[in-house]
Order: sequence, then C-alpha cells, then structure tokens
Amino acid sequence: MARAKLDRIDRRILSDLQANGRMTNVELAERAGISAPPCLRRVRALERAGIIRGYHADLSPEQLGYSVSVFALVGLNSQAEADLKSFEELVSGWNEIRECHMLAGEADFLLKIVAETWDEYQKFLTTRLTSAPNVSHVKSMMVFRNAKQLPGVPIYID
Repeated sequence: MARAKLDRIDRRILSDLQANGRMTNVELAERAGISAPPCLRRVRALERAGIIRGYHADLSPEQLGYSVSVFALVGLNSQAEADLKSFEELVSGWNEIRECHMLAGEADFLLKIVAETWDEYQKFLTTRLTSAPNVSHVKSMMVFRNAKQLPGVPIYID
C-alpha cells in the first residue's frame, strides 16, 4: 500500500485528533494554524482516504468491572487460508476478545482478552477458546499492570 503524502498541517491535525478526538473543529484549526472551513475539509479528506478510521471513547476497563486482561498466544492445527479466516471470523464475534493479530512464528494468533475475573477468563478459555475448531494450543499471559498504552501511531510534525 502506498504511503499517504501528508503535509505538516495534515500531520498536526492527525496528532491532535489522535490525542483528543473530541476537539472542536475551531480548536483543531487554531492549533493547525488555519481557519475552520479548510480544516474541516482536510479532516473529511483524511476520513475519505481511510487515514482516519473512526472516533471512540477510551474507557476504563477497571471502572467497568473488567479487572483481568490476558494476552493469549493461539496455535492452530492448520494454517490454510480458509482455516485462518474461519478462526478470525469466529473470534470477531466474541466480545471478550478486544484484539486479534495474526502472527508469523511460534503461534498463529495473539489475542487480547478482557474478563471480569480470573474465573470468568478460565471459563471463556475452557468452554470457548480451547474447544474452538482447529485450535491446537493456547498459552495465556496475564497482565499485572499496564505501564504504557498509547492509541494509534507516532505522528512526527517536524
């Protein structure tokens, strides 16, 4: 995929929106050094180009009762494309799985899973994940604390 050609103003807009998606267009324009109408046109163009994929609220899992976060390495019996797609479709329907990454190497997928309690995670693991079609093994790694979590990608403004 070709890398998008972005000028300094586009990068500033992206950096600011990534840090605060609720920023008003007027504030965003001020920070970018342009007026509001061209700023809004740039934001819309970045959205149409697929560079801005959406907006969301950053929720606290702990405040909502999710005290357990686990990264799970999943190995499959078959790495045929149809089997990989089938696994991806299956886990996309499980709300506990917040991220799913296909890997090269020892495991086939890395999943980020949240649960209210360790017992709830074990129940999910034994009744759904390990019993899923084509799953050969799962290695769980429980998160004790999160030292850094930044959304998106680094944006260098100059």
